[in-house]
Amino acid sequence: MNGLKTAVLLGLLSGVLLLGGEMLGGSNGLMWGLALAVGMNFFSYFFSERLSLMMYSAQHVTPQQNPEVYARVFPLVNNLTREMGLPMPRLWLIPQDSPNAFATGRNPSHASVAFTQGILRLMNDRELEGVVAHELGHVLHRDILISSVAATLASAITFLARMAFWFGPRGEDDDERGGAWGGLLMLILAPVAAMLIQMAISRTREFSADEASAKYTHSPDGLISALRKLETGIAQVPMTDASPATAHMFILNPFGSGGMMRMFSTHPSTEERIARLEALRYSPIH
Repeated sequence: MNGLKTAVLLGLLSGVLLLGGEMLGGSNGLMWGLALAVGMNFFSYFFSERLSLMMYSAQHVTPQQNPEVYARVFPLVNNLTREMGLPMPRLWLIPQDSPNAFATGRNPSHASVAFTQGILRLMNDRELEGVVAHELGHVLHRDILISSVAATLASAITFLARMAFWFGPRGEDDDERGGAWGGLLMLILAPVAAMLIQMAISRTREFSADEASAKYTHSPDGLISALRKLETGIAQVPMTDASPATAHMFILNPFGSGGMMRMFSTHPSTEERIARLEALRYSPIH
């Protein structure tokens, strides 16, 4: 099912490129849009994990590099991967004070889990275990590829939309499908299309990863406590330099959830997630 979702996502976002190319340059623009779509789909499948980690200056966590972090995080991740029947993912540290975490990669054999410095300071081991299990839930359900591809293509489309607006054709003799109006529409519609597709995918998958956390830690309480701390911690120290195109990858929206952010958030509300987790206390977790 997630393979089909990934194909649909690639198709929809590629369609934005094709439409934008035709609007900006007619048949020639359509061909350029097709070439870009093919190239971006290849890049996003094989290199989206690396790009996401590079965007946040993530540092590899090994016994040699960041030994203190490794000593704390590795046992939690190792125990949970054995419980879930997953390969050990690569571990990364993001040098940010804002508390957060995300998983990325194209499949369980090529997966990474990244933590900010802030979340390691904020969480006790029980809460951190709940967060780790949530991220590994994304790996288990194979929605890390969808998340990574969406982030890469959304970033690229938004960038190309801006380029099209500032450097696209502007003269009176432009192709009737091109010109400044095409650039303006591309600037507005491309990021919106990417955001809506991200939102449609992200909200449901967060509930599934939360349920996996409760199942494999044998209790929803660690993640419940972690989500409450994250909500407060991100409100106090938002990740202001995060990219909107990657916001859906994090366990909580890195920009916070107050005001207008709630309307456009790629995540369900923390209150709804906690309510669903609390309901699991009264039902068997298989």
